Amino acid sequence: MIFDRVIGLLSEDMGIDLGTATTLVYVRGQGIVLCEPSVVAIHKDTGKVFANGDAVGSMAKKMLGRCPPSVVAVRPMRDGVIADFEITEAMLSYFIRRVHGRRTLVRPRVVIAVPSGITTVEKRAVVSSAHRAGARKVYLFDEPRAAALGAGLPIQESTASMIMDIGGGTTEVAVISLADIACSESLRIAGDDLDGAIIEYMKRTYSLLVGEQTAEQIKIQIGSACPLPEELEMEVSGRDLIAGLPRTTTITSQEIREAMAEPVQAMIEAVKRALERTEPELSADLVHNGITMCGGGSLLRGLPQVIAQATGLKVRVADDPVTCVARGTGIFLEHLDRWGGGLETSEEDM
Repeated sequence: MIFDRVIGLLSEDMGIDLGTATTLVYVRGQGIVLCEPSVVAIHKDTGKVFANGDAVGSMAKKMLGRCPPSVVAVRPMRDGVIADFEITEAMLSYFIRRVHGRRTLVRPRVVIAVPSGITTVEKRAVVSSAHRAGARKVYLFDEPRAAALGAGLPIQESTASMIMDIGGGTTEVAVISLADIACSESLRIAGDDLDGAIIEYMKRTYSLLVGEQTAEQIKIQIGSACPLPEELEMEVSGRDLIAGLPRTTTITSQEIREAMAEPVQAMIEAVKRALERTEPELSADLVHNGITMCGGGSLLRGLPQVIAQATGLKVRVADDPVTCVARGTGIFLEHLDRWGGGLETSEEDM
């Protein structure tokens, strides 16, 4: 035990929000030190990471849809879980090396936030990837509690706190009391599905093919979940599906709102299902405490208002919502003695 504490002092223990769209790393005592897209560039023929891992994160995201035939930029995480084991391992290894520096003799303890609805097999894949990427000990922390901690909710109290975390691949909804989840919904519909809905709308309505990055920009610039005081417009360029030539068209925020209506409604229904299963006393608490939203998807214009209207509860967006989960893993790291015994862990011999 003493030896483990000494090793813990020498290593830079870290918390990782291993997201479908973005990976954030929190280092104990330093805060969030890395925020990179979960994208890796690989050689198409060999499947090996391009340029020895240099094309990971922001550099690789710039390559999405722009790679030559020999190179492909891939996102190894899908719906909040590992879709490609080897590439995820390479990405994690690159991020851990960047953060941990050259102290390879003292491997770090790593906390990884995972969706509450993932399977045992998916959990094993995360743990194995982290170990092979350089972690000494791996803790799995469910995203709803990590998000709630990072948002500053009093989850250890007997009163109910409700968190809604909308990431790239999953939407996590949970009611938490006494540091545990009372009820939850893990929905594999989130920010990526909003982008996908925009891509399909552009195909169907304008016969225009746009890429993932363009769809994301449309969502950010003019996307909304409810009517805006002044509707917005945006010029969008892509490839004409009929002529096969580049073309530009103008779209409105009203059109994009209609395009995203189905995934937005699915998120609202997930909140309702969680509320329907909440115990009466906890439901009474939520009348006063409301719902706290976090994750990149919470920044969609009008989404908090739409959820408030559908549930009759107060809805607020957490401060710096994108980093809530990562900050929650950091709080866990600072209080390993309090939280460590209650979480799934896996340790490798040094």
